[in-house]
Amino acid sequence: MTTAVESPRRNRGRGHRSPLASFGLHAALLVASVIAVFPVLWVLLTSLKPAKYATTTDFVKETTLENYTGLLEDTPFLTWFGNSLLVAALTTLLGVFIASTTGYAVSRFRFPGKRGLMWTLLITQMFPVAVLIVPIYNIMATMGLLNEPAGLVITYLTIAVPFCAWMMKGFFDTIPMEIDESGQVDGLTPFGTFWKLILPLAKPGIAVTAFYSFITAWGEVAYASAFMVGDENMTLAGGLQKFVNQYGAQWGPMTAASVLIAVPAAIVFLFAQRHLVTGMSAGAVKG
Repeated sequence: MTTAVESPRRNRGRGHRSPLASFGLHAALLVASVIAVFPVLWVLLTSLKPAKYATTTDFVKETTLENYTGLLEDTPFLTWFGNSLLVAALTTLLGVFIASTTGYAVSRFRFPGKRGLMWTLLITQMFPVAVLIVPIYNIMATMGLLNEPAGLVITYLTIAVPFCAWMMKGFFDTIPMEIDESGQVDGLTPFGTFWKLILPLAKPGIAVTAFYSFITAWGEVAYASAFMVGDENMTLAGGLQKFVNQYGAQWGPMTAASVLIAVPAAIVFLFAQRHLVTGMSAGAVKG
Protein backbone atom coordinates (compact mmCIF):
# COMPACT_ATOMS: atom_id res chain seq x y z
CA MET A 1 0.00 0.00 0.00
CA THR A 2 1.52 3.27 -1.11
CA THR A 3 1.11 6.50 0.69
CA ALA A 4 0.84 9.63 -1.44
CA VAL A 5 2.77 12.48 0.01
CA GLU A 6 1.25 15.79 -0.92
CA SER A 7 3.29 18.95 -0.70
CA PRO A 8 1.60 21.58 1.44
CA ARG A 9 -0.02 24.36 -0.53
CA ARG A 10 0.65 27.92 0.40
CA ASN A 11 -2.54 29.56 1.54
CA ARG A 12 -2.92 33.04 0.10
CA GLY A 13 -4.60 35.75 2.10
CA ARG A 14 -7.75 37.36 0.86
CA GLY A 15 -5.95 40.55 -0.19
CA HIS A 16 -2.87 38.82 -1.60
CA ARG A 17 -1.99 39.41 -5.26
CA SER A 18 0.68 37.92 -7.42
CA PRO A 19 3.56 40.20 -8.48
CA LEU A 20 2.24 40.31 -12.04
CA ALA A 21 -1.29 41.31 -10.91
CA SER A 22 0.14 43.93 -8.56
CA PHE A 23 2.27 45.38 -11.36
CA GLY A 24 -0.71 45.52 -13.71
CA LEU A 25 -2.90 47.21 -11.10
CA HIS A 26 -0.32 49.88 -10.30
CA ALA A 27 0.39 50.47 -13.97
CA ALA A 28 -3.32 50.97 -14.67
CA LEU A 29 -3.64 53.38 -11.73
CA LEU A 30 -0.60 55.32 -12.94
CA VAL A 31 -1.99 55.64 -16.47
CA ALA A 32 -5.40 56.73 -15.12
CA SER A 33 -3.73 59.33 -12.89
CA VAL A 34 -1.73 60.76 -15.77
CA ILE A 35 -4.84 60.97 -17.94
CA ALA A 36 -6.76 62.74 -15.16
CA VAL A 37 -3.99 65.19 -14.20
CA PHE A 38 -2.58 66.05 -17.63
CA PRO A 39 -5.40 68.43 -18.79
CA VAL A 40 -5.26 70.36 -15.51
CA LEU A 41 -1.47 70.55 -15.62
CA TRP A 42 -1.56 71.66 -19.28
CA VAL A 43 -3.97 74.51 -18.46
CA LEU A 44 -1.83 75.63 -15.50
CA LEU A 45 1.44 75.59 -17.47
CA THR A 46 -0.13 77.27 -20.50
CA SER A 47 -1.35 80.11 -18.29
CA LEU A 48 2.29 80.75 -17.31
CA LYS A 49 3.59 80.94 -20.89
CA PRO A 50 3.79 83.93 -23.28
CA ALA A 51 1.21 84.02 -26.06
CA LYS A 52 3.73 82.95 -28.74
CA TYR A 53 4.32 79.65 -26.91
CA ALA A 54 0.68 79.00 -25.98
CA THR A 55 0.19 76.12 -28.43
CA THR A 56 3.69 74.63 -28.14
CA THR A 57 5.13 72.03 -25.80
CA ASP A 58 7.66 74.46 -24.32
CA PHE A 59 6.04 74.31 -20.91
CA VAL A 60 8.82 75.92 -18.89
CA LYS A 61 10.20 78.39 -21.43
CA GLU A 62 9.99 82.08 -20.48
CA THR A 63 7.61 81.63 -17.55
CA THR A 64 5.58 84.78 -16.96
CA LEU A 65 2.53 86.08 -15.08
CA GLU A 66 1.50 88.50 -17.82
CA ASN A 67 -1.58 86.42 -18.65
CA TYR A 68 -2.86 86.90 -15.09
CA THR A 69 -2.00 90.59 -14.86
CA GLY A 70 -3.53 91.28 -18.28
CA LEU A 71 -6.65 89.34 -17.36
CA LEU A 72 -7.18 91.27 -14.13
CA GLU A 73 -6.23 94.71 -15.44
CA ASP A 74 -7.46 94.77 -19.05
CA THR A 75 -10.69 92.78 -18.89
CA PRO A 76 -13.86 92.88 -16.70
CA PHE A 77 -12.87 89.50 -15.23
CA LEU A 78 -13.32 90.64 -11.63
CA THR A 79 -16.84 91.86 -12.44
CA TRP A 80 -17.72 88.53 -14.04
CA PHE A 81 -16.16 86.73 -11.09
CA GLY A 82 -18.17 88.74 -8.58
CA ASN A 83 -21.41 88.14 -10.47
CA SER A 84 -20.78 84.40 -10.60
CA LEU A 85 -19.87 84.31 -6.93
CA LEU A 86 -23.07 86.14 -5.97
CA VAL A 87 -25.28 83.85 -8.06
CA ALA A 88 -23.53 80.68 -6.85
CA ALA A 89 -23.68 81.73 -3.19
CA LEU A 90 -27.41 82.54 -3.33
CA THR A 91 -28.13 79.32 -5.23
CA THR A 92 -26.22 77.31 -2.62
CA LEU A 93 -27.92 78.88 0.39
CA LEU A 94 -31.44 78.69 -1.03
CA GLY A 95 -30.83 75.27 -2.56
CA VAL A 96 -29.69 73.76 0.73
CA PHE A 97 -32.63 75.28 2.64
CA ILE A 98 -35.32 74.29 0.12
CA ALA A 99 -33.93 70.80 -0.54
CA SER A 100 -33.48 70.07 3.17
CA THR A 101 -36.94 71.20 4.23
CA THR A 102 -38.56 69.47 1.26
CA GLY A 103 -36.68 66.23 1.85
CA TYR A 104 -37.55 66.26 5.56
CA ALA A 105 -41.24 66.97 4.93
CA VAL A 106 -41.52 64.17 2.38
CA SER A 107 -39.58 61.78 4.61
CA ARG A 108 -41.52 62.41 7.83
CA PHE A 109 -45.03 63.60 7.00
CA ARG A 110 -48.02 62.37 5.06
CA PHE A 111 -49.97 65.00 3.14
CA PRO A 112 -52.18 65.19 0.04
CA GLY A 113 -50.12 65.31 -3.15
CA LYS A 114 -46.99 63.83 -1.59
CA ARG A 115 -46.62 61.16 -4.25
CA GLY A 116 -47.33 63.66 -7.01
CA LEU A 117 -44.69 66.01 -5.60
CA MET A 118 -42.02 63.33 -5.65
CA TRP A 119 -42.93 62.34 -9.19
CA THR A 120 -42.76 65.99 -10.23
CA LEU A 121 -39.30 66.37 -8.73
CA LEU A 122 -38.20 63.23 -10.55
CA ILE A 123 -39.70 64.12 -13.93
CA THR A 124 -38.22 67.64 -13.99
CA GLN A 125 -34.76 66.10 -14.09
CA MET A 126 -35.52 64.28 -17.34
CA PHE A 127 -35.72 67.37 -19.56
CA PRO A 128 -32.51 68.59 -21.23
CA VAL A 129 -31.44 72.23 -21.21
CA ALA A 130 -32.18 72.59 -24.93
CA VAL A 131 -35.87 71.90 -24.27
CA LEU A 132 -36.22 74.13 -21.20
CA ILE A 133 -34.20 77.18 -22.19
CA VAL A 134 -36.89 78.76 -24.39
CA PRO A 135 -39.85 78.42 -21.97
CA ILE A 136 -37.70 79.53 -19.03
CA TYR A 137 -36.48 82.48 -21.08
CA ASN A 138 -40.08 83.51 -21.81
CA ILE A 139 -41.03 83.17 -18.13
CA MET A 140 -38.07 85.28 -17.03
CA ALA A 141 -38.86 87.90 -19.66
CA THR A 142 -42.47 88.10 -18.47
CA MET A 143 -41.33 88.50 -14.87
CA GLY A 144 -38.70 91.09 -15.80
CA LEU A 145 -35.85 88.91 -14.53
CA LEU A 146 -33.73 88.77 -17.68
CA ASN A 147 -30.27 90.20 -17.18
CA GLU A 148 -30.81 89.97 -13.41
CA PRO A 149 -28.92 87.73 -10.94
CA ALA A 150 -32.26 86.71 -9.39
CA GLY A 151 -33.34 85.20 -12.70
CA LEU A 152 -30.25 82.99 -12.86
CA VAL A 153 -30.65 81.97 -9.21
CA ILE A 154 -34.24 80.85 -9.80
CA THR A 155 -33.20 78.99 -12.94
CA TYR A 156 -30.37 77.16 -11.19
CA LEU A 157 -32.65 76.24 -8.30
CA THR A 158 -34.91 74.44 -10.77
CA ILE A 159 -31.88 72.30 -11.65
CA ALA A 160 -30.39 71.71 -8.20
CA VAL A 161 -33.42 71.40 -5.91
CA PRO A 162 -35.18 68.35 -7.48
CA PHE A 163 -32.07 66.18 -7.33
CA CYS A 164 -31.00 67.44 -3.90
CA ALA A 165 -34.50 67.02 -2.43
CA TRP A 166 -34.57 63.37 -3.49
CA MET A 167 -31.11 62.86 -2.04
CA MET A 168 -31.97 64.56 1.27
CA LYS A 169 -35.19 62.56 1.51
CA GLY A 170 -33.20 59.34 1.27
CA PHE A 171 -30.75 60.60 3.89
CA PHE A 172 -33.50 61.61 6.33
CA ASP A 173 -35.04 58.16 5.91
CA THR A 174 -31.91 56.70 7.52
CA ILE A 175 -32.29 58.84 10.68
CA PRO A 176 -34.41 57.01 13.31
CA MET A 177 -37.91 58.33 13.96
CA GLU A 178 -37.22 58.05 17.69
CA ILE A 179 -35.23 61.28 17.48
CA ASP A 180 -38.32 63.13 16.20
CA GLU A 181 -40.41 61.56 18.95
CA SER A 182 -37.94 62.67 21.61
CA GLY A 183 -38.18 66.20 20.26
CA GLN A 184 -41.96 66.12 20.52
CA VAL A 185 -41.69 64.88 24.11
CA ASP A 186 -39.42 67.84 24.90
CA GLY A 187 -42.07 70.20 23.48
CA LEU A 188 -40.35 71.09 20.21
CA THR A 189 -42.37 72.04 17.15
CA PRO A 190 -41.84 70.04 13.95
CA PHE A 191 -39.56 72.79 12.62
CA GLY A 192 -37.76 72.96 15.96
CA THR A 193 -37.16 69.23 15.85
CA PHE A 194 -35.87 69.53 12.31
CA TRP A 195 -33.61 72.49 13.12
CA LYS A 196 -32.19 71.38 16.48
CA LEU A 197 -32.12 67.60 16.28
CA ILE A 198 -32.29 66.33 12.71
CA LEU A 199 -30.26 68.94 10.82
CA PRO A 200 -27.06 68.45 12.88
CA LEU A 201 -27.17 64.75 12.00
CA ALA A 202 -27.67 65.53 8.32
CA LYS A 203 -24.32 67.24 7.75
CA PRO A 204 -23.11 64.66 5.20
CA GLY A 205 -26.22 65.21 3.05
CA ILE A 206 -26.06 68.98 3.50
CA ALA A 207 -22.41 69.03 2.45
CA VAL A 208 -23.16 67.14 -0.76
CA THR A 209 -26.22 69.31 -1.43
CA ALA A 210 -24.22 72.50 -0.95
CA PHE A 211 -21.44 71.29 -3.22
CA TYR A 212 -23.83 70.18 -5.96
CA SER A 213 -25.78 73.46 -5.82
CA PHE A 214 -22.60 75.53 -5.96
CA ILE A 215 -21.12 73.61 -8.89
CA THR A 216 -24.43 73.78 -10.76
CA ALA A 217 -24.43 77.58 -10.57
CA TRP A 218 -20.67 78.07 -10.88
CA GLY A 219 -20.10 76.02 -14.01
CA GLU A 220 -23.36 76.40 -15.95
CA VAL A 221 -23.01 77.98 -19.42
CA ALA A 222 -26.21 77.74 -21.47
CA TYR A 223 -28.61 79.71 -19.25
CA ALA A 224 -25.96 82.27 -18.26
CA SER A 225 -25.10 82.97 -21.89
CA ALA A 226 -28.75 83.30 -22.92
CA PHE A 227 -30.08 85.34 -20.00
CA MET A 228 -27.21 87.78 -19.30
CA VAL A 229 -25.76 90.46 -21.60
CA GLY A 230 -23.39 93.34 -21.00
CA ASP A 231 -20.02 93.15 -19.26
CA GLU A 232 -21.46 94.55 -16.03
CA ASN A 233 -24.06 91.75 -15.81
CA MET A 234 -22.25 88.76 -17.31
CA THR A 235 -21.06 85.82 -15.27
CA LEU A 236 -17.88 83.90 -15.98
CA ALA A 237 -19.67 81.55 -18.36
CA GLY A 238 -20.59 84.37 -20.72
CA GLY A 239 -17.48 86.43 -20.17
CA LEU A 240 -15.02 83.72 -21.13
CA GLN A 241 -16.64 83.43 -24.54
CA LYS A 242 -15.13 86.81 -25.39
CA PHE A 243 -11.73 85.16 -25.55
CA VAL A 244 -12.86 82.98 -28.47
CA ASN A 245 -13.86 84.26 -31.92
CA GLN A 246 -14.07 82.99 -35.46
CA TYR A 247 -10.39 83.70 -36.05
CA GLY A 248 -8.93 81.93 -33.04
CA ALA A 249 -8.69 81.83 -29.27
CA GLN A 250 -6.71 83.83 -26.73
CA TRP A 251 -5.25 80.84 -24.91
CA GLY A 252 -3.22 82.84 -22.40
CA PRO A 253 -6.08 84.81 -20.79
CA MET A 254 -8.45 81.87 -21.14
CA THR A 255 -6.19 79.43 -19.32
CA ALA A 256 -5.37 82.02 -16.64
CA ALA A 257 -9.10 82.57 -16.11
CA SER A 258 -9.64 78.80 -15.91
CA VAL A 259 -7.09 78.50 -13.12
CA LEU A 260 -8.67 81.34 -11.14
CA ILE A 261 -12.16 79.93 -11.70
CA ALA A 262 -11.09 76.56 -10.29
CA VAL A 263 -9.98 78.08 -6.97
CA PRO A 264 -13.47 78.73 -5.46
CA ALA A 265 -14.69 75.30 -6.60
CA ALA A 266 -11.68 73.66 -4.92
CA ILE A 267 -12.27 75.62 -1.70
CA VAL A 268 -15.95 74.62 -1.60
CA PHE A 269 -14.99 71.00 -2.23
CA LEU A 270 -12.46 70.99 0.62
CA PHE A 271 -14.99 72.64 2.92
CA ALA A 272 -17.70 70.11 2.01
CA GLN A 273 -15.27 67.21 2.36
CA ARG A 274 -14.24 68.30 5.85
CA HIS A 275 -17.84 68.61 7.00
CA LEU A 276 -18.73 65.33 5.32
CA VAL A 277 -16.27 63.41 7.52
CA THR A 278 -17.25 65.43 10.61
CA GLY A 279 -20.95 64.88 9.99
CA MET A 280 -20.53 61.13 9.61
CA SER A 281 -18.65 60.91 12.90
CA ALA A 282 -21.22 63.05 14.73
CA GLY A 283 -24.09 61.03 13.31
CA ALA A 284 -22.47 57.76 14.34
CA VAL A 285 -22.04 58.96 17.92
CA LYS A 286 -25.43 60.62 18.39
CA GLY A 287 -27.48 58.06 16.50
